Amino acid sequence: MIDLNKYNTIIFDCDGVILNSNFQKIEAYRNTAITYGATKIQAEKLVAHHVELTGISRYIKFKYFLKEIMNEEIRDSSMRILVDNLNNEVKNLLKNCEIASGLEKLKHQTQKLSWMVASGGDQDELRFLFDEKNISSYFEGGIYGSPTSKHEIIEEKLKDKNFLPALFLGDSLYDIQTAKKYDLDFIFIYGWTDLNGWKEICHENKLTYVEKIADLI
Repeated sequence: MIDLNKYNTIIFDCDGVILNSNFQKIEAYRNTAITYGATKIQAEKLVAHHVELTGISRYIKFKYFLKEIMNEEIRDSSMRILVDNLNNEVKNLLKNCEIASGLEKLKHQTQKLSWMVASGGDQDELRFLFDEKNISSYFEGGIYGSPTSKHEIIEEKLKDKNFLPALFLGDSLYDIQTAKKYDLDFIFIYGWTDLNGWKEICHENKLTYVEKIADLI
């Protein structure tokens, strides 16, 4: 059994950890590309890029999409269209997505810890969805997302002397890299991940892994 109460903070990724939303996000990127005017092949290239960079800001992905896939200049107007369309797609697709079981019970068992979210998803979108699903109150440490990167979010939190020790719960390679960069303990949540070869990656990095949040109770 993992002793969570030795930490001051638990950092949660959102997609694939709190919400079963990774594959809905893939569909949202595909639909956004098609709506923008991409061919099916170009849309699949964006999807592949998104999956490869799971956990990275959509702003970085869309810059790649415009420059490398659509062969266009990166214009603020184009970026705004893409981001707004993706936000609408995500809100529609994620309204009914599954919330991790055991979240409320785990919160009760770790009442002395500060919970926070560090996600690659859009920050305003995250806060809207969490309000809709009535789980915002669990994360008194804050709900953070893009355009601020996970690295920037963690660096800002490290200024708080009460932040450490901290545990990161994630499901992507970027989450693993972020935890390693800032010397944070890490548990990989694999039940809803879209990371191919996750088990081998966890073994190589000597990481603990569980299927779902409820397994931490």
